[in-house]
Amino acid sequence: MIQILNYLLISFACVYAILVLWMCRGWFLIPVPSNLIQPTKAISVIIAARNEELNIGRTIDCILAQDYPAALLELIIIDDHSDDNTSLIVKKYAGKGVRLIQLNENGRLNSYKKLAISKAIACCKGDIIITTDADCRMGPNWLATVVGTFEKENAYLQSSPVVYSEEKVFFERLQTLEFLYLIGLGAAGIGNKKPTTCNGANLAYRKDIFEQMGGFKGIDELASGDDELFLHKVAEQYPEKITFCKSKDAIVYTDAKPDLKSFISQRRRWASKSTKYKNKGVIALGISIWFFNVLILVALVLALFGVTFVAWVVLFALLLKMIVELLFIRPLTVFASRKELLWYLPLLSLAHIFYLTYIGILGNVGKYDWKGRQVK
Repeated sequence: MIQILNYLLISFACVYAILVLWMCRGWFLIPVPSNLIQPTKAISVIIAARNEELNIGRTIDCILAQDYPAALLELIIIDDHSDDNTSLIVKKYAGKGVRLIQLNENGRLNSYKKLAISKAIACCKGDIIITTDADCRMGPNWLATVVGTFEKENAYLQSSPVVYSEEKVFFERLQTLEFLYLIGLGAAGIGNKKPTTCNGANLAYRKDIFEQMGGFKGIDELASGDDELFLHKVAEQYPEKITFCKSKDAIVYTDAKPDLKSFISQRRRWASKSTKYKNKGVIALGISIWFFNVLILVALVLALFGVTFVAWVVLFALLLKMIVELLFIRPLTVFASRKELLWYLPLLSLAHIFYLTYIGILGNVGKYDWKGRQVK
């Protein structure tokens, strides 16, 4: 039994190393945008907001301050049944052209966010839809860079970087490094022409493609997935038309979760999407990574109980894991100007073993809380 465990652990460690090195390749295959064309398309920036009175004003200010032709920019905020002053704050911007849509659904839904985005798209004027979140911040060249790259690449869907910032405590800085890994994973998949993941806080797609795909039909029963599952729908038909904007000017900044409870809840919501993946390759990738971490966890327990040979094998697996992760995440920290976070990588690599094992199970069973709602 111990020999089988050792064989599996060594095998999956090598598979994991190959996968991470393949992701390194994908990241470096993505070109840095240059000689961008002047945007010509009308765009609609859409934000679904729920109880965001503390953040929505700053996000709107960032978007209105964009170096982008005002005649081509439309900003729509959808208030998702907020019970705070979110709508009142948005209404103050009506004179600056900001549109407010207030959801008023009587029946209970599981995916209010997809409904909110769909309602906005149904009445928006833009040819290109750009989604972001109500707690995000952007530099003044965000839209010009994102849309300029989108048009130059003739993209149907484009993912762009999201980075945590303004951390207050160690736990939030650790999340920033982990989130860079996730953003890099999505970018690398696109670079390798095998799109797997993206983030709705910085996502652009053509309105006509959204309509052609039937919107969120078929994925609308899940609370999450307005970004990743829609990416998969587009990737089924047009994988070569999905791009990633690898520019610092395209970064959207947001906040890490303030405590472990909210972090786990967020990751459970993200993990719940995996049950709806149609791409068997993406499912196999996720299961392989999860099983590798389970094997390490089992081997660590055995090593603690004095099984010496397992201890050497698990040490090999951990070192290989950390080395390839360093190779992958270092250029991401350079891109985000956060190289100092690399000191946290050994701790993050160990924490991943426990957290991924736990979330891989918990994310696919039961319900979870999201902004005061029990969803699944």
